[in-house]
Amino acid sequence: MGKAALLLTAFTASLSGTAMAEPVLLISIDGLRPGDVLKADKRGLAIPNLRRFVTHGAHASGVTGVLPTLTYPSHTTLLTGVSPARHGIVANNSFDPMQVNQGGWTWYASDIKVPTLWEKASEAGLSTGNIHWPVSVAAKGVRWNLPQIWRTGHADDAKLLDALASPGLKAELERATGEPYALGIDESLPGDENRGRFATALIAAHKPEFLTVYLTALDHEQHAQGPGTPAAKAVLEKIDAIVGKLVAAELRAHPDAVIALVSDHGFEPTQSALNLFRPFIDAKLITLDKDGKIASWEAMPWVSGGSAAIMLIRPDDAALAARVKTLVEKLAADPANGIAQIADRQDIARMGGNPQTAFYVNLQPGTVTDIFRGATAPVSGPAPVKGMHGYFPGPANLQSTFLIMGRGVQPGKKLGQIDMRGIASTLAKIMGFALPDAEVRAIDVK
Repeated sequence: MGKAALLLTAFTASLSGTAMAEPVLLISIDGLRPGDVLKADKRGLAIPNLRRFVTHGAHASGVTGVLPTLTYPSHTTLLTGVSPARHGIVANNSFDPMQVNQGGWTWYASDIKVPTLWEKASEAGLSTGNIHWPVSVAAKGVRWNLPQIWRTGHADDAKLLDALASPGLKAELERATGEPYALGIDESLPGDENRGRFATALIAAHKPEFLTVYLTALDHEQHAQGPGTPAAKAVLEKIDAIVGKLVAAELRAHPDAVIALVSDHGFEPTQSALNLFRPFIDAKLITLDKDGKIASWEAMPWVSGGSAAIMLIRPDDAALAARVKTLVEKLAADPANGIAQIADRQDIARMGGNPQTAFYVNLQPGTVTDIFRGATAPVSGPAPVKGMHGYFPGPANLQSTFLIMGRGVQPGKKLGQIDMRGIASTLAKIMGFALPDAEVRAIDVK
């Protein structure tokens, strides 16, 4: 077909409303609050590359997330369009009551129970890539994959990634950038800058038509120093520069690209902590051995920052469930414990949370769940971090971000409040294929 015929075909398709497939770059900034972009001037933030999305593209005023508002469940929803109850990634860490997995996270894409954008894009004939996206080890459909995984931070972690990444890709990009790839456990700003350079090198070398890139330093800083602090703002301004370079690289490779920028959750400043393990130990629902380690359990909190799933060893044991309900309701009756809500199975199902959970405890803003510290640890105390998420979705401070610009996206369009589950179907439509499992239809960004 000659050039004139190609142009005529494109023109005819545009007149008829036929969807035109565009390449997509999907960037995630962990913990980015929408107000930090939409109210950047008022908050004293110099982020011109992020602000460019607002003026040149469409943006949501906020994104309602999933239960719980954690990184791994949220990032899987962003790629599947379904809630954690359906996609299967219900927490950051695996449920490990006997501490066998040594703090292992849900790194493996084989745990995702529904198709992802990676798979569907590949099936549609698009080339795909990934830099550090959560739950991406051995992800189906990813042609060039540098997945997120770590164990201890030892140098052997790099060998582990070599074994799990697309063959030869890490070495190829290390040659192209002239530096080693950051270890997966590295959540620092230099780690993000390193991964940004590797992503731009991947774009230049292979031009993937769907690429996911994950940046984590803002989340790390907001946990350490709190949201909206000078330290967090400084990190975001540096991440803005990474975004600018990614966008420029993508548009060099694909002038017709659409670039979407998302986050997984917002943040609450924190002051106090609730140690749910102590009451369960006192109630003989958790038994410790002579060394203070868990010997057995009947019910146990599965903590997720601002909330906790309560797991039963016998999920259908009505007597055990009643015993646990009495315990958590007694805890909630004391305002000092900072419990905002106790969700039962019906509530959890309505919110799309873990279907294996008997109860879900949501804490008041400012209170976080503390980790297990033994039989003599106090029930409450100061927060171990200055910022947290993981609470139930909905409140303004927990809203996440959606910005999109590029070919076919209406400049300056305000999308209002959106559901996180609608983002995947929106990106699928832009790339020219459907995502049949998505629970929320595509958002109109034109």
